[in-house]
Amino acid sequence: MAENRRFKRISSFKSPADLVAHAGRLGLELACDEKILTALDSPLAQEYPFGDLVVGNRFAIQPMEGWDGTEQGMPTDFVRRRWRNFGLSGAKLIWGGEAFAVCPEGRANPNQLMAIPETREGLSELRRILLSAHRETFGNTDDLLLGLQLTHSGRFCRPFRKDRMEPGILYHHPILDRKFGLAPAYPVLDDDYIRRLIECYVRAARIADEEGFQFVDVKHCHGYLGHEFLSARERTGEFGGSFENRTRFCREILHGIRSIAPNMRLGVRFSAFDFVPFRPDPDASNGKDLGPGVPEQYDNLLPYKYGFGVSTADPLAIDLEESLKFVRSLQDWGVDLVNVSAGSPYYNPHIQRPALFPPSDGYQPPEDPLVGVVRQLRTTAEIKENFPELAVVGSGYTYLQDYLPHVGQAEVRAGNVDFVGLGRMTLSYYDLPADVLRDGKLQRKRICRTFSDCTTAPRKGVVSGCFPLDPFYKDLPQATELKDLKKEGR
Repeated sequence: MAENRRFKRISSFKSPADLVAHAGRLGLELACDEKILTALDSPLAQEYPFGDLVVGNRFAIQPMEGWDGTEQGMPTDFVRRRWRNFGLSGAKLIWGGEAFAVCPEGRANPNQLMAIPETREGLSELRRILLSAHRETFGNTDDLLLGLQLTHSGRFCRPFRKDRMEPGILYHHPILDRKFGLAPAYPVLDDDYIRRLIECYVRAARIADEEGFQFVDVKHCHGYLGHEFLSARERTGEFGGSFENRTRFCREILHGIRSIAPNMRLGVRFSAFDFVPFRPDPDASNGKDLGPGVPEQYDNLLPYKYGFGVSTADPLAIDLEESLKFVRSLQDWGVDLVNVSAGSPYYNPHIQRPALFPPSDGYQPPEDPLVGVVRQLRTTAEIKENFPELAVVGSGYTYLQDYLPHVGQAEVRAGNVDFVGLGRMTLSYYDLPADVLRDGKLQRKRICRTFSDCTTAPRKGVVSGCFPLDPFYKDLPQATELKDLKKEGR
């Protein structure tokens, strides 16, 4: 997939000042330090007091899915390598490392890891690998905070075949149903199933607690089931309609976990805002590459009832009223950590993971990706301002590339965020935190340039990794397979 050449590459800027000037031309305010500071001076090296634990620095590793476990939900050598790299990264907050399904039918792919009784040994092994790698490199793990993300993929389940979706939906979404081929008669998940699913989450959290994980994340982002609950205004019954009902799923899981693991910390990663789904503009396609993203038709759906953190009058405008209300509720329910993301990689990826190069099933960016980065930075800052006592992790930093540490330092120093979250960047450059804090500079050849192969690969049934920049993946047979699949896709 070719890049959209309307927008300047981050790598073309010669200095932080160039990036700030470019942001200014876009009408954006972006704080960006002139130089990367090392451990003695860097805000990113600051410890974070967290109850009886002190987290050693302000870098966090975000949870991802590799499509590379066994069909039984156990780790493979691919997974073990990735978790060892997480331990070597130098980050002191590991937010799950991976998205773990709480039941077989809730997997996003047939090789997703699971947190069920049968996979307990795998969970324990991954934890040992990560802690051992961290201890070997950094001396101890006393200041490391390790959690596990728990999920059900809902509308985007592919639990048994990579080429067949088996969605679990909460309501009929007039755009997404059409976009992903769901018939009007397709059944929604009933309340009895949801109650059984709540028990699966609690069971998974018990396993995580017993295996030594320090917190669990009840995932509510990116269009998966938890996120869909937040927008389920059109659902009837006790899990839809009112705000109280739409948050019941989360509330009952958290209360259930607290009852069986009273000392376990609780986290929630959520999409703080969500726009209407997008599609490639068919009028702008040149026959070789997809056109830039345009919103799906929504004029006949106003007031728009199918999003969260978005205006019902204009589903391209953020409205954080319910998002802030949700965070306040999370705090009341005992949540200690909040991880702020946005949108969904399946239907509006430009707001979720800003990139110049889209995945093969996406669209060219409709805006300079830096706009999407700043949108997430400012949303995270607003949440942190309203909830200063919560530990807040920010997302969307990878597109900043060479200037990720410069902006991360400035955001932490300003109190806009507590932890800088690294997702895709970790796949190409897993030890970026260690390099930043020790050397004050980056290895430019390893910096993620948002080529999106790590997204294209799993969409085409291939394991996820950084095929362009990681020598390990570059030399795999799957690299050739991915190239061929991308050519066929064109």
